[in-house]
Amino acid sequence: MGRLKLLAMFSAAMLALLLRSALAEPALEPASEKAATAEAEEKAKFIRVRRDDNERPQAMETAVVHYTSKSRPEISIDLVGAVHIADRSYYDELNKLFEKYDVVLYELVAPEGTRIPQGGRKEKSTHPIGMMQEGMSSLLELSHQLVCVDYTKANLVHADMSPDEFAKSMEDRGESFIQMFLRLMGTGIAQSASGAGGMNDADVLMALFAKDRAMKLKTLLAQQFQSLEGAMSALDGPGGSAIITERNKKCFEVLDKQLAAGKKRIAVFYGAGHLPDMQKRLENDYGFRRAGETWLTAWNLKARAEK
Repeated sequence: MGRLKLLAMFSAAMLALLLRSALAEPALEPASEKAATAEAEEKAKFIRVRRDDNERPQAMETAVVHYTSKSRPEISIDLVGAVHIADRSYYDELNKLFEKYDVVLYELVAPEGTRIPQGGRKEKSTHPIGMMQEGMSSLLELSHQLVCVDYTKANLVHADMSPDEFAKSMEDRGESFIQMFLRLMGTGIAQSASGAGGMNDADVLMALFAKDRAMKLKTLLAQQFQSLEGAMSALDGPGGSAIITERNKKCFEVLDKQLAAGKKRIAVFYGAGHLPDMQKRLENDYGFRRAGETWLTAWNLKARAEK
């Protein structure tokens, strides 16, 4: 395997970890079976790549999925899928959306009571993941979530672990960031070896030296995400994980408090990779069912000539 291909896979795997999103396409199957399951698969998604009639990528989108319960019709819960670097317009739309909720529970591994100032923190991140996010924001000409989302609003409530809680949870499970990264890399390498990968050395070279480099790279990465089937299962195995299972558990503890406080219109704003587990919790533990979804454009993938 060439160095360039490995570098491309490294970038895709790291972005998958940073965005914590599963963009896997279903495995190839007979046409009749594919048609029969297409609707169910579409309803199960929280993030997708929208294409035009010629199969050209037009946008990477995240879902706002609505849940209701017959036994508690006065309460609605929305799972709002997030990506941590995206178009500024995406975060502007989210800020408007959040105004309609009684409470918005958000993710951020930070000490309890942390309030993010409007416009984000002024100092540069010194954490490896934060530094990678900032670097990818610049390379792909995207904005950072912590800069663009207005966390100063009174209805936004922190619903995540503190750094100490997260570190202890990882230690208790025998996990590490290196271990998670290697799992992602292993998934990407295995799929590349099987021919499931969606980008090659020539594609990457052309994108890196193209005049519209950011757009070309975003389009390649969006398509590569779709070939990383099983990426989230690699992170969140049969026994769960600190980064998904335990943080979701913490979030739902806060959800319980908000329900007990009488909140009726609730949003949970978390990375899209967290949402399949959250959906199971809502269905199995709370009796809520998926009642519909709307889609927001996180990455506009239209070439300038198409706009």
